[in-house]
Amino acid sequence: MPILKHSSRLRLNGWLVGAAACALASATSAQTVPAVEFLDRGAVAVTADSGVLVSWRALADDPSGLGFNIYRNGQKLNAAPVKTSSNFLDAQGVAGASYEVRAIRNGKEDAGHKALNISDYLNIPLNKPAGGTTPGGETYEYTANDASVGDLDGDGRYEIILKWDPTNAKDNAFGGYTGPTLLDAYTLEGKQLWRINLGTNIRSGAHYTQFMVADFDGDGKAEIAVKTADGTIDGQGKVIGDPNANWVSPAGEIEQNDRTGSRRTDDGKLMAQLEGRIVTGPEYLSVFDGLTGAVIDTVDYIPQRHPDTHSPTVDQMKELWGDGYANRSDRYLAGVARLDGEHPSFVFARGYYARSVIAAFDLKDGKIVHRWTFDSRAAPAGYAGQGNHQLSVADVDNDGRDEIIYGSMAIDDNGQPLWTARLGHGDAMHVGDLDPTRPGLERFGVHESMRDSGNRGAVMLDAGTGEILWSTAADKDTGRGVAADIDPRYVGAEAWASNSGKLYNARGRVISDSRPRQMNFAIWWDGDLLREILDGNKIYKWDWQAGESRVILDAKGASSNNGSKANPTLQADLFGDWREEVILRADDSSALRVYSTNIPTQYRITTLMHDPQYRSAVAWQNTAYNQPPHPSFYLGEGMSPPPEPRVRIVKP
Repeated sequence: MPILKHSSRLRLNGWLVGAAACALASATSAQTVPAVEFLDRGAVAVTADSGVLVSWRALADDPSGLGFNIYRNGQKLNAAPVKTSSNFLDAQGVAGASYEVRAIRNGKEDAGHKALNISDYLNIPLNKPAGGTTPGGETYEYTANDASVGDLDGDGRYEIILKWDPTNAKDNAFGGYTGPTLLDAYTLEGKQLWRINLGTNIRSGAHYTQFMVADFDGDGKAEIAVKTADGTIDGQGKVIGDPNANWVSPAGEIEQNDRTGSRRTDDGKLMAQLEGRIVTGPEYLSVFDGLTGAVIDTVDYIPQRHPDTHSPTVDQMKELWGDGYANRSDRYLAGVARLDGEHPSFVFARGYYARSVIAAFDLKDGKIVHRWTFDSRAAPAGYAGQGNHQLSVADVDNDGRDEIIYGSMAIDDNGQPLWTARLGHGDAMHVGDLDPTRPGLERFGVHESMRDSGNRGAVMLDAGTGEILWSTAADKDTGRGVAADIDPRYVGAEAWASNSGKLYNARGRVISDSRPRQMNFAIWWDGDLLREILDGNKIYKWDWQAGESRVILDAKGASSNNGSKANPTLQADLFGDWREEVILRADDSSALRVYSTNIPTQYRITTLMHDPQYRSAVAWQNTAYNQPPHPSFYLGEGMSPPPEPRVRIVKP
């Protein structure tokens, strides 16, 4: 793929391109075509500093040269059809006016698409749950946490699926009771469709509940896949499993039940570690109907804590997972992947510090069907202990089917080991075409164990082979790192991490002795091809000449999630043109706030949600330590026009 160097300055007004198939188009041997969801125009009218920015989706099945007319209160605003971008600035526009976008086919206008009005942000009111009290007497409230999106009713618009975390949610490293985790579904207008209560036997925290939203059965409507347990209540009030079972470990249970087989039954520290945890009882995987919240099917979770018993001993847990109090064993990950190159499958996993087990499933004829299981204990040496606090999904070997990048290892589409870099665990990872001057995709990540990584704090890998391309040294845990194109002087993503104060180009060369202090999310927000930086409730633009970050959006009154990770409720290309939206919770969790850019852009790119890799990344974004989505192609300064999409749109 030819690369337009920075000196070209990229005059791309004439792009009529798709985002979907940079890697797929070159996979000529592949016979399958990825299925993507049907979307409407997603037109929005966002109040700008001067006027109103009207933008809309360019879709994967749009014919080349498709033009659009824009109307305000029934009056056409454009002198000639808009063909080279998918936005229009109405300089005389005012907030609240009625805008409409109409495509022009064979000289005639299609039916109009009314734009959603946004002034500052789109406010989505929430039904905040009532709090409660734990068996230990601790009271808790609820906070809106991570979200996902899917078209639950097949109308081409997204609905929002939101996780509610109790204020006593726990990291796995700590014992203690938690309130139950809840899942809600809302329309963009704030209508609540249903609530799923995962129940007492699912502990609350960032590592316990990953909820995958996608059209798994191919009917044009999204479903939700999530780990469940006895007492989970679906969106219609039906209870899964035994409604009276309580598998939560109370303080002192070890002495009372003597079921651990451990000689340390009098160890107060061990009892404190187990308090509030769920270390016995059955575990399930369920799929729910997206529109009603009704459970469709439930199967046993793979893998269970122990293959033969629901009540493993402390020593058995240590032998299987690395500790006896459900810290390592209850580190869950999940993702959505097109393992056959076409249909979304759901992937659920357990463990990454030591043993890692990954299982893939399909939804066929209303039943969950097991596809394959990978177990590091049955794999060649070097696959144990290679997981991250998140995973990524991409076609890294260019065969038209997705692989699972689990951190420092990758699993092929058939569940077989693909490669291991033997770098150990990490907290952050980015997978995409980070260096377009070399073939294939890259993986940039940071690493925690210096013994495992060989004192490498941040590493760029070939995502197809695991080959180390370059790295930066460290002598302790490198907790955060980002790869995104923020400097127009260099083609490819710049990379920076907490182990170094320097900024690197895609080839690992130092290009600045200063780097952004922000190291959480990257987002396409303003009008150029560079990515901006999202951290907490602010968006920053990297000033590469001054070597500092400048705030370009301050979402006052809104909050990010998950403490120091400071991630949004969700980041995705939800509507409008190809730039991304940000969902944050109101400070009091009474509402969600959706922020959409009001800055014009000259570039026209197919909605990123029709790029299968990007769409999968939006689905797995809520997994543990959230990470921003990357498309399958290089989107940045010096990019080549992406090939036309090679996807199949599934209409309901």
